[in-house]
Amino acid sequence: MVEVLISYEEHKIVSFAVKGHSGFAPEGTDICCAGVSAIAQTALLGLIKHLQRKPFYQVEKGVLQCKLAPLMDKDEEQTAQIILSTMEAGLLSMQEAYKGFIKVDIRRC
Repeated sequence: MVEVLISYEEHKIVSFAVKGHSGFAPEGTDICCAGVSAIAQTALLGLIKHLQRKPFYQVEKGVLQCKLAPLMDKDEEQTAQIILSTMEAGLLSMQEAYKGFIKVDIRRC
């Protein structure tokens, strides 16, 4: 199962992590894993491209972690939230479509 953790602080997404494989199909042919990976990596690329203060991130086989840099200005923060909330919507939609293969956990502090 692909496990996604999206963390909020003060009503804003501050980090996300994606790990594992869905088991929907053999590795390399798994549309479920490919979809999750595409959504998460596109969000990361959007953050890198559009923010002055680049996020901290790690990408390895089967793992993607991203944490926003602190002290962003208001415009950057708004841009980051648009990108990350769009990612969240896409991942929740995939979770609904591929029940039992993707688990999205949202933690609000």
